Amino acid sequence: MADPTPMEVAGKLLAAGFERSSPSATALSDPIADTPMVVTLDELRPYDHDPRVTRNPAFDEIKASIRERGLDAPPAITRRPGEPHYIIRNGGNTRLAILRELWSETRDERFFRIACLFRPWPERGEVVMLTGHLAENELRGGLTFIERALGIEKARTFYEEEGLQALSQSELARRLAADGYPVPQSHISRMQDAVRYLLPAIPTVLYGGLGRHQVERLAVLRKACERTWERRTPGRSLPVDFATLFQEVLAQFDMQPEEFSPQRVQDELVGQMAELLGADYDTLSLEITDGEIRQRVLNSEPIAVKPASPPLLPPVVAVSESSPAPTGAVVIAEHKPGVEQAVTPDQALPDHKPDERLQAHIVSPAPTTERLQSIQRLVAEQMGDALPDFERNALSAIPVQAGGLYPISDVWYIEPSLDAPERLRVHIAQFAREIAEEAGIGNSVEVCDTGLGFVCPPECAVNSPFAAVVLGLLQALCGLPSPVFDGPRLAADLGTLLQGGGSFSRLSDTGLVKLFRLLRLARRLLDLEIGNGGNGP
Repeated sequence: MADPTPMEVAGKLLAAGFERSSPSATALSDPIADTPMVVTLDELRPYDHDPRVTRNPAFDEIKASIRERGLDAPPAITRRPGEPHYIIRNGGNTRLAILRELWSETRDERFFRIACLFRPWPERGEVVMLTGHLAENELRGGLTFIERALGIEKARTFYEEEGLQALSQSELARRLAADGYPVPQSHISRMQDAVRYLLPAIPTVLYGGLGRHQVERLAVLRKACERTWERRTPGRSLPVDFATLFQEVLAQFDMQPEEFSPQRVQDELVGQMAELLGADYDTLSLEITDGEIRQRVLNSEPIAVKPASPPLLPPVVAVSESSPAPTGAVVIAEHKPGVEQAVTPDQALPDHKPDERLQAHIVSPAPTTERLQSIQRLVAEQMGDALPDFERNALSAIPVQAGGLYPISDVWYIEPSLDAPERLRVHIAQFAREIAEEAGIGNSVEVCDTGLGFVCPPECAVNSPFAAVVLGLLQALCGLPSPVFDGPRLAADLGTLLQGGGSFSRLSDTGLVKLFRLLRLARRLLDLEIGNGGNGP
């Protein structure tokens, strides 16, 4: 049998049995992993939801660099499922526009064919793309306030389509942060105001780069004027509502940002409001300015402010009619009616740094913020109340002692020179003796070099119930057994001693302050003895 000729073989291959029955692929599918590829300008499009709508301020510098060096950092690209063109994935629209200009000017092939990194279309699609462009634009060239605002509003739309529900400002801030573009909630509020109330009237000013602080001032002005308008217009028929008035006034100032003045806007708006409401301009301006101040307090961000140095105070000594005040002391009455108060600021406290003294008064930090405190102060002002100010009062509102060997200008603070066991024992023993002297049993306190620095032997003689309870308290403090506080007498006698209302007199205010100071020093001494340092002096 003769071999088939080439024509016979070709005829058999082209026979019906060898015809293609499956559909032909017109294009290859996109890679499923990050893949380098070369694309042309004809195949690449900018991202259509790019938040930047104005020219990049660094456009000319970037163009000069690409002209000389080529594209050192090609943008990442992707493609929506089913679309024919690639798009910029996360930042790079400016570089793409520059390449188009350079290709048009030079026809240089290196500006037409670009080596890029293809990244598959993300699972959450538009949200990931938009937040990526927002973050990249912030890093590379910055966006104007209104561009960020419009970008975030678009992101809100994508999030709501994704979850089929409306989002609050706090939830929007949380989702943006989770996707790598954190924005404070207070900024989101201002951005929404800018898009809703300012952009229709002053687009030139906003796209020209009006900053956040000026946008905030306009937002605060609008709210303050609107509240004033609402207070003065009930029951009145006016030819225009406030929203229309605000837009008409603001539109008159749609100019270049460097020529824009929020103060001129305020003057014109207040003037027209005064004319429509039949009010005095100055009165209306004062009312609106007061509303602006209150609104700023509510919307202000916490600012770390170093507390002002409190005034150095002289030692304060309580005196009675029978005991004259030491020279150079601040004299106060011992909380007894009819006793006058006098001040002679001749002697100051030891020189310590105010911040250190303030911190030494904080036993545990309070769970609060500057913004919360600002709101509390504003509410208190409206209610006619006065809030206590810790930073202002901590170093000046400390209880003080009456005429002892170691004047107490501060119950809590322990000077560094005193912060040693032997020095603490000397002071503790002295305060114990002065408390005992008030009960007429000063000789019952004996100084020692151990424990708290003093002991009160159980066999000490007493001549009154008050003296017996004072002695029992001191014995309990220094660790000795005391018959006074055995059994049910403990609660009754101790309560009477500290509070009063029983069968004997209570400890005086002077003695109580000394007791507080004794306990503070004793706690510090015990901390030093066991070596843990406590909470610090």
